[in-house]
Amino acid sequence: MSVEEENKALSRRVAEAINRGDLDAFDELFKPELAQEFKDDVAELKRAFPDYHGADEFQIAEGDFVAGRLVFYGTHLGEFMGLAPTGEQWKFEGLSMIRVKDSKIVQSWVEINLEDKWQQRLDQEMRERERVEQELQVARRIQHALLPHATPQLDGWEISPHYQPAWEVGGDFYDFLLLEDGRVGLIIGDVSGKGVPAAVLMASTQSVLRAVAQRRGSTPGQVLEEANEVLCTYIPPNMFVTCFYAVLEPESGRLLYANAGHTLPCCKRNVEERTDELVARGMPLGLMSGMAYVEKETTLLPGDGVLMCTDGLVEAHSPQGEMFGAPRLRSLLGEHPEGGSGLSAALMEELERFTGAEWEQEDDITLLTLERSPTPR
Repeated sequence: MSVEEENKALSRRVAEAINRGDLDAFDELFKPELAQEFKDDVAELKRAFPDYHGADEFQIAEGDFVAGRLVFYGTHLGEFMGLAPTGEQWKFEGLSMIRVKDSKIVQSWVEINLEDKWQQRLDQEMRERERVEQELQVARRIQHALLPHATPQLDGWEISPHYQPAWEVGGDFYDFLLLEDGRVGLIIGDVSGKGVPAAVLMASTQSVLRAVAQRRGSTPGQVLEEANEVLCTYIPPNMFVTCFYAVLEPESGRLLYANAGHTLPCCKRNVEERTDELVARGMPLGLMSGMAYVEKETTLLPGDGVLMCTDGLVEAHSPQGEMFGAPRLRSLLGEHPEGGSGLSAALMEELERFTGAEWEQEDDITLLTLERSPTPR
C-alpha cells in the first residue's frame, strides 16, 4: 500500500472514531499536543449532535496531505457554534484536510458551510423581533388607554400631567378620581423595574387604587394601607410600588395626603414666596403587609401650587455624573411663576440643558402639577 493510501485510511479511521464517540482512539491517531484539542472539539460536537454520523465522501492524497469532502448528519439537540438547539435533523457539508508525519496526524483543518443555518437564525431572530415590537406597541396603546384621557376641570384650579416613558412601556402612572362632595383624588406612582413587567404591575396597581379609593369615606392613608394589603399577596418579592395619594377639597383648598415611599412633592407658597416639601412617610406598596400610612394635610392658598413627580426627573444625571436632585427642583419651582403645562415644559427644557444633547433617558418621567389660581386684584 502506498503512503497516500495509508494516509487516506488514517483519515477514515478518524471519521469512524468520531462516529463511535471513541475519544481514546485519537491518542493513537494524532500527535499528543493535537489529540486533546481534537477530543475537546469532538466532545462538543457529540453534545450538540448525539446521533452524529459522518464520512469523507471522496479523498485526494498527495505526499503528506489528505483532503476530503466531509458530509455528516445529526439531530441538533445542543448549542453548536453559537446556534441554539433546534431539534432538527441537519446535514453538513465541508472540506477537511490533514497532514500526516510518522503515521500520526500533525495538522488538521475543517471548514464547514454554515451559511444557510446562520441565515435561518437571522430570519428567525428578525421574525421574533418584529413579534416583540408588535406586542410592545399593543402594550403601549393599552397602557396609554389606562391613563386618564382628560384632567378634572375645577373652577379656580389647574391640573396638568406630563408623561414620558423611557421605554416603549413604563412603570409610572398617574390618575384622577372624582369623589363624593366634590373632592378630587390625585395619584402618582412608580413601579420598580422597567419594561413589560413594570407595565403589567402598573396596570394592576392602578386598578387596585381606583377600587379602594372609591369607597365612601376612604382617606389617603386608608387607601394606601388597603392597597398595600392587596398588592402584598401577588407582587413578586423583587418588585414594589411607590405612590403618593392626595385628596383635594377645591372650595377650601385643603389637601389631605399620604405617601408610600414616593418622591416628596414640592409645594410653592405664593404669599410667603418660598417652596417646601409635602413630607409624609410610609413604606412602598407590596413590600410588607400590616403597614400604616401617616396622613398629613395642608391648605393651598390662591397662587399656591404643588408639583408631584417620579424619580426619573430628580435622579437624572449630567454628563459629569451630577444628579438633577430635589434642591434644584425646588429652586426651579420658585423661579417659575407659571404653573400647569407651562411649568412642566420649563422643567423639561431645564432637564435637557442639564443632561445634554447626548443623554439617554434612564427612567420614566412623570410630572403632575396642581395650582390654585391667584386671587384677582
